[in-house]
Amino acid sequence: MSVRARRAGAAGIASALLGAGAGELAAALAAPTSSPFAVVGGVLVDAAPAWAKDTAIAWFGTSDKTALLVGIGIVLLVVAALAGIAEARWRRAGVVAFAALGLIVGILSLTRSDAGLLAWLPSVLAGVIAAIALRSLLGLVRTPYPSAGRFPRMSVSERADPPASLPVSEGRADAVDGPTRRRFLTWTVGTAAVGVALAIAGTLARAGSTAVTAAREAIRLPKPATPAPAIPASASLDVAGISPLITPAADFYRIDTALVVPTVDPASWRLRIHGLVAHEVTLTWDELLALPLVESAATLSCVSNEVGGDLVGNAVWLGYPIRELLKRAVPQADADMVLSTSVDGFTAGTPLQALTDERAALLAVGMNGAPLPLEHGFPVRMVVPGLYGYVSATKWVTELEVTRFDRARAYWTDRGWSERGPIKLQSRIDVPRPGRDVPAGDSVIAGVAWQPATGIAGVEVQVDDGDWQRAELATAISDDTWVQWRLPWPARAGQHSIRCRAIGGDGTTQTDAVAPPAPDGASGWHTISVRVS
Repeated sequence: MSVRARRAGAAGIASALLGAGAGELAAALAAPTSSPFAVVGGVLVDAAPAWAKDTAIAWFGTSDKTALLVGIGIVLLVVAALAGIAEARWRRAGVVAFAALGLIVGILSLTRSDAGLLAWLPSVLAGVIAAIALRSLLGLVRTPYPSAGRFPRMSVSERADPPASLPVSEGRADAVDGPTRRRFLTWTVGTAAVGVALAIAGTLARAGSTAVTAAREAIRLPKPATPAPAIPASASLDVAGISPLITPAADFYRIDTALVVPTVDPASWRLRIHGLVAHEVTLTWDELLALPLVESAATLSCVSNEVGGDLVGNAVWLGYPIRELLKRAVPQADADMVLSTSVDGFTAGTPLQALTDERAALLAVGMNGAPLPLEHGFPVRMVVPGLYGYVSATKWVTELEVTRFDRARAYWTDRGWSERGPIKLQSRIDVPRPGRDVPAGDSVIAGVAWQPATGIAGVEVQVDDGDWQRAELATAISDDTWVQWRLPWPARAGQHSIRCRAIGGDGTTQTDAVAPPAPDGASGWHTISVRVS
């Protein structure tokens, strides 16, 4: 690649960084959910088939959103470099490309369910600024070749040895004089640095200076009218490395479609219950907090969780039973599904029975004694024991439509996942860690098992091809939570295979049939390999 092309490509990248940074800051100040990166990422997430979602989560886990944004950034830099090269060769080609890209993303932003009046502004502004920056940077090194008849009159000797002041055409040579090179380098690096600084400023403004963050910090949740039963000391086993009985909010898995965490002001939050009901119900934040709230521990799991995976967590939730709200609305006899909608447009279809039976299906406002974290659905989310999150655990929920499975489709069921999503009986080995060396002698095998709404009656462990051994179960908090288990193990030198299987509260034994997460959850026995030395 010629020097000229490399400089043009660098100018394109610097211009894109400046435009992207300006767009991110503009989004933080004027349209938080319409960041150009978030708009493009949201479109890609919505268009992704189920296998792509599974692959992303399998590769990157809860960092899947970060990986997507990094991928978008890399593609943007490649496109920006090509735009710069195009601008150097065909004047205005790169400028038009940047402006068109900003316009296209701006139009896409208006199609998002949470788009505001200014949703288009960040992307359009980013495209315009990138176009202006590209034109300006390339202007520093563009030295047009003089047309015929415009050369100064020269003597024969001057023609043989032109003076140093005569312009050198970049069409003839890729070189420009030293001061011009230094000026170009300074402005290009400076442009890129300003763009990065603007992007950081936008991120900080979105994360730490919002009125919603301040509102959350000021909330003091009421005491539950029905507190959760005290957790007995015997519910937690003293085994180093086992999953804690209650998962801290900071460690709780997060899988959703929101690339930018929605910020919902509790003062303006409303829940609407409508559809196949006798009475439409509307609920405000203050009205919700005034109701007799219930506290309940429950284990949630993502349908994308592989056997032995960590996309599962156990927390104590505070909220109001959804069945009581549905009693107010009086669902029609033929209704069998509730379509919940998030402020960002995500939808989940939950069996009506799961929201009206005796399980602790909550409209939750608290998690582990504090208001919900923003990324876990503040101010209000759904918690439904026994169902995978994609059909039940809608965050930032604003709407419940009572309907039928044969009339409505939800976000992930519309993409090939099963309709009802009951959580499968699962168990996991936490100790020892797979691939780790274990010292010979007395050791322990331990982990957790769960099937919310059914409960766990036992766990069995097999080492190599030996007999299945019954593990010691800790005391269960309830049928809705996971249970810790352990088995003493006289570890002998060598390579060993360890597997586990759970027995549900209904007597069912966890299946050994291996199935992937799609379309209704993974299955099989968690098996690890360890070396004892």
